[in-house]
Amino acid sequence: MTLKRIIKREELNSKHLGETKEILVYLPDDEEKNGEYPLLVLHDGPDYFNLGRIVTQATRMMEQKKIIPFMMAAVPVQKEKRTSEYSPIGQRQPLHMNMIVEELLPLIRTKYPASRKKEDLVIGGSSLGGTVSLHIALTYPEVCDQVLSQSGAFMEATTEQILRQPSLSRLKLYQSVGTSETAVPTHLGTFDLVARNREIYRSLKEKNAQVHYIEDEGDHTWGFWQRDLPRALQTFFGTE
Repeated sequence: MTLKRIIKREELNSKHLGETKEILVYLPDDEEKNGEYPLLVLHDGPDYFNLGRIVTQATRMMEQKKIIPFMMAAVPVQKEKRTSEYSPIGQRQPLHMNMIVEELLPLIRTKYPASRKKEDLVIGGSSLGGTVSLHIALTYPEVCDQVLSQSGAFMEATTEQILRQPSLSRLKLYQSVGTSETAVPTHLGTFDLVARNREIYRSLKEKNAQVHYIEDEGDHTWGFWQRDLPRALQTFFGTE
């Protein structure tokens, strides 16, 4: 089976953020021929397309019938605003989350054959992109139950929000971190992301979340995340 993969561009005029974002939309085949696809929303989306090679990897896995066909929406961020929008202590994080829920999802679901079912939505990202993906699922339980987090740059605020939940049995996560990520420099200081991911994993399990947790050789780079992606895609879209 050879898929005719399609990448389209959509302008999202966000009232919440006061800016226009160019969203890349991946379709695995001619959208006129198929029903509704599951949807993967990606933070730092253009980097996932270019550096993570997620389109190439996903298309190959679909052709090999290792995963079911699904759509992707790649969401860009201005680098100077990234910490403010993605961090749980960032001033613009609530605005960013509102943009995803109230503007991006309706746009994609209105214009493309994306499923509107909660169980067909996955939100993901790497580093702070993984962090904000989890916070969207925690803040909007009616919208999202599935999170893909690679090397999540988690903070105390993340742990606190998890522990405030009575139960997280609804949540399904793919959570990975590289074993070399013990001193990762960020705009907010140097983090031991291995220790932070272990803490988040323990907190999530305490609240009965379903977590596919991976520690593997790697560091805080796209080399690790690209290599890790097939496992993540299989977790949510696998055919077995």
